[in-house]
Amino acid sequence: MKAKEKIQALQALMKKEGVDGYLIPSSDPHMSEYLPDHYTARSWFSGFNGSAGTLAVTSEKAALWADGRYFIQAEHQLEGSGIVLMKMGEPGVPTVEKWLADELPEEGSMGIDGVITSTSFAEELKKAFDGKKISLKNMDLISPVWTEDRPAAPATKAWILDASYAGKTPSEKLADVRESLKKEGANAYLATRLESSAWLLNLRADDILFTPFALCFTLVLPDSATIFINKERVPMDAQSYLEKEGFAFAPYEDAAAAIRAIHTPVTFIIEKTSLSYALYQAMEENSCITVKEGKEPVVYLKGVKSEAEIKNLKLAHIKDGVAMVRFAIDLEGRMARKETVTECDVDAMMRHYRLEQEHSLGESFGTIAAYGPNAAMMHYHPTPENCAVLKPEGFLLVDCGGHYLEGTTDITRTYALGEPTEEEKDYFTLVLRSHIDMAKLVFKEKMPGIALDLAAREPFWERGLDYRCGTGHGVGFVGTVHEGPQSLNGRSQVPFVPGMTVTDEPGIYETDKIGIRIENELLCKEAMETEYGKFCCFEPITYCPIDKKAIDPKKLSPAELSWLNEYHATVYETLAPQLTDNEKAWLKNACAPLA
Repeated sequence: MKAKEKIQALQALMKKEGVDGYLIPSSDPHMSEYLPDHYTARSWFSGFNGSAGTLAVTSEKAALWADGRYFIQAEHQLEGSGIVLMKMGEPGVPTVEKWLADELPEEGSMGIDGVITSTSFAEELKKAFDGKKISLKNMDLISPVWTEDRPAAPATKAWILDASYAGKTPSEKLADVRESLKKEGANAYLATRLESSAWLLNLRADDILFTPFALCFTLVLPDSATIFINKERVPMDAQSYLEKEGFAFAPYEDAAAAIRAIHTPVTFIIEKTSLSYALYQAMEENSCITVKEGKEPVVYLKGVKSEAEIKNLKLAHIKDGVAMVRFAIDLEGRMARKETVTECDVDAMMRHYRLEQEHSLGESFGTIAAYGPNAAMMHYHPTPENCAVLKPEGFLLVDCGGHYLEGTTDITRTYALGEPTEEEKDYFTLVLRSHIDMAKLVFKEKMPGIALDLAAREPFWERGLDYRCGTGHGVGFVGTVHEGPQSLNGRSQVPFVPGMTVTDEPGIYETDKIGIRIENELLCKEAMETEYGKFCCFEPITYCPIDKKAIDPKKLSPAELSWLNEYHATVYETLAPQLTDNEKAWLKNACAPLA
């Protein structure tokens, strides 16, 4: 079936079940950003395969909401589907709940699957529907339509990440969680986010492509801790280890029943954005449970890397830097020999050099290898059927990353494949200035991401330009490549403190013309303490040269030029011991100072 036929099949089922609308979010029972294939219903129904988006269907219409990263991609992929693209944040574009409230009839009904819908989203819908007395009905209308080709729910083998990498044992982390709960006036917690259970348990698996997690919940009560996971997936040695660390096991599907069965008074701390509506209802139905909204404890505990994690993470970035250097040398050689190189070849080359590194666990996301105008799509991915051939002109953008036992990486480099034009140099240097201005920032401790984000945007705003995405995001530790709580964007209120890591990735994107992005991961560290308080700065922990061919040094300030030359000196000093003589010679030239 094509997208239009799938929507029609859903509308027929809606009519049969007596609902006027149905919502398909991009989520799973854990509100994950990256989903197991089993839960990619929004993509299956609409044909739009970006990592974020919401599909809303009424009896006669269908609309999909996507953010600025995906406007171009969504327009292409929704063509001919009959689904209207709603460009989030653009003037005159209604929110999902506002559109549904307008479209649905008075005293109508709206279907949602509470297992994969967040509590916060469900409550936003209820609030928007209140004026027209539209009711929410909990039902799964996805499974009856998506039948023959739907992948099974994942159940890969789980394994333990040793505490020498993770920094602490599960029992030590459990004690930290209970102490954090105590400070918030609570004593119970359900880890619904996969990254939270992964961090707390030091447990990893391969349930989601590029994301080393096991589908599970972890319930922390005052005198017990339970992992809800299908036990046969966990090897006996890992089971024994976690049981000794203070954790019991229960079937994955029993989480809601366990919440309903709590028979002594407890106070849960919850975040409605990460808790499914179905699990929230289970808490609300139990009179022994008091629910308190607050900071999800694990998110903030893991958001600040330990000394062991930071030490290991730098080792992971050294390995990543070696892979990037070898890729760049290979690419340069192929282009010089006038070989045919496609975006798909770039993807395969990058994968090869990363996987050959010791302790490599694979890619942390699908490589974005985007040549020329394709790079204007922030999350473009080449396919064998649609794969550009590189030419000795224009830019190649490569955004990639890896998982290692020592940590997770994310890096973007944009390469000039020929002699850049003056306009290309101007754009590239603008992006570089933005990147550097963030990286060299000194700021008061606990400044929120929304304030820091301004540093990167100022060079753009001076020229009436901007980019429709955040400047940076947190990165997990052998976890998901997008992991909070910290981020750099126009909304983030999370304060920055030493030990946090964040990407620095401003870019310029002109539809059907050009895309340039430069990305390093930064470590927040203490800079100084004066009578005015504590100040922080950033240390780049990504080690890879930035292509100098498209830089116009005259447009860099003395401070920006100094930063670039110092960064390149650090890259050479850090990577050279890991390289062959020929590779060292290439790197020395790539890192030579600009005058």
